[in-house]
Amino acid sequence: MSRHTFTGLRGATSVAIGWDRPLETFFVQVLRPDPEEVGEEETVVWRGTDLRELSTAAEAIAIARPWALLPADLAATLETDRLKTLGLSDGEYQAEMKRRLFPD
Repeated sequence: MSRHTFTGLRGATSVAIGWDRPLETFFVQVLRPDPEEVGEEETVVWRGTDLRELSTAAEAIAIARPWALLPADLAATLETDRLKTLGLSDGEYQAEMKRRLFPD
């Protein structure tokens, strides 16, 4: 799994974007201060939590772009993160959880 974090815009405190190998998806998470809990944060956007939900880096970047200034080479970085995991496979317990959570 990779995770790259950027300073947020438009009221967001941070934006995380990366590759989740077990779920085979890119992900985006945007946080902002929680108006009801002082000192806490709430999730504004959280995509890429389902199996193969975001299949390209471009999809994840499009979701994150309104919330942070992203580097021009981010797509290449995320694709490199994905490629580095191609030879990896799920362990026994990880595979069982995926079968339970995402039955065919």
